[in-house]
Amino acid sequence: MTPTDPTALLAGLDLKALATLSQRVDLPALLGAASRLNDRQLGQLTRMLGSPPDAPADLPAPDGDFLGLMGTLSPDERQTAADVRAFMHGHVAPIMNEYWNRDEFPRHLIAPLRELDLLRRIWNEDGTRTPNATVLEGLITLEACRVDVSTAVFFGVHAGLAFASIALGGSDEQKAEWLPRMLDLDVIGAFGLTEPEGGSQVSQGMRTTCRRDGDRWILRGQKKWIGNSTFSDFTVIWARDEDTGEVRGFIVRAGTPGYHVEKIQGKTALRIVENGLITLDDCAVPDRDRLQNVRGWRTTAEVLKLTRAGVAWQGVGCAMGAYELALAYAQTREQFGKRIGEFQLIQNHLVHMLGNVTGMLTLCLRLSQLADEGHMRDEHAALAKVVTAARCRETVALARETFGGNGILLEYGVAKHFADTEAIYSYEGTNEINTLVVGRAITGLSAFV
Repeated sequence: MTPTDPTALLAGLDLKALATLSQRVDLPALLGAASRLNDRQLGQLTRMLGSPPDAPADLPAPDGDFLGLMGTLSPDERQTAADVRAFMHGHVAPIMNEYWNRDEFPRHLIAPLRELDLLRRIWNEDGTRTPNATVLEGLITLEACRVDVSTAVFFGVHAGLAFASIALGGSDEQKAEWLPRMLDLDVIGAFGLTEPEGGSQVSQGMRTTCRRDGDRWILRGQKKWIGNSTFSDFTVIWARDEDTGEVRGFIVRAGTPGYHVEKIQGKTALRIVENGLITLDDCAVPDRDRLQNVRGWRTTAEVLKLTRAGVAWQGVGCAMGAYELALAYAQTREQFGKRIGEFQLIQNHLVHMLGNVTGMLTLCLRLSQLADEGHMRDEHAALAKVVTAARCRETVALARETFGGNGILLEYGVAKHFADTEAIYSYEGTNEINTLVVGRAITGLSAFV
């Protein structure tokens, strides 16, 4: 192959580059040396001359919203996203690695979070939802997870699972007692459904029981992986009635005799979330704290359906945050004499990640719009959870790979996204179970055993 004419190489430079070059080197000598270079070496020389080290070209800021979907939102939706983004970068980002290492939730964040009044953008005091509640909830989750998934989980447990349990299953008196204080974050709630021996099958194999004893109920059993439960003011406990077999819900206040919480140790994901193992040892709960309007498992399923869209949004935010970290790193990290973002393999990783994020964001935005319109079905939410959890897993793996060895260091951020994704993949319905929900809907045939 005949090397490119070095004279043509110089002709392709603009006047500024030529002036800079003439001050640094002897141009005739450079032409003589360039005549002995091959095309690859000449290409490297062209890039070097076109972007001198002291005058780097401006690079685009990392932004996972490639199609500008945020620009299609209403002003209040964009403002909510901006408020959460500012909170996460101002309050959470500076301390999250410290609390990750401590395996502890930074409870002092509840006060500044209260000032944002986020719950009142989603819920009304009577337990009804605002017109665009699901979109707003998704945006809150997205912006939180771009920085730290654990913060989104804390909010989702309190503002989603616990709040929805009382909103959908509580009496008017119970709503009046609890919901305004929950909206103000004056009391923190938790949600106790999953059990040590039953996650996906808990609807059919719930082992926690309740038995009527006069004007109180006696609860026995265990609940596991219960977020917020180590410091919550109450936990909604779901139990099966020993006499009727029906599922009932109870507001179990912290400090109730027979109610014990042990913090789960040794997690490799969501370490900032404080998950508890709850033991109910003849725990006596007054009938006034039984959720009066629970209609068996149907109410529990309605709560889960309402919140599953939020978990899908967690996958979007986690993947978007990992992509943006990887892109920023690729724009600055240098290897073999140039930034790694100039290598084709790294650009392939970045484009693959961006494609995943774009598809996930589009899917979840439409899902939330369907929910706010009253048209979302179980299989819609299940499909979103399947797709976002799987694509998030792929995206954070590519992001971590982009960082090389630095990708396993907490200080670079992507390692936390990589670890947290494994929790997203498994909770709120495993991908296998959600796949079967969608499969049943599209075939009309059930593959559940």
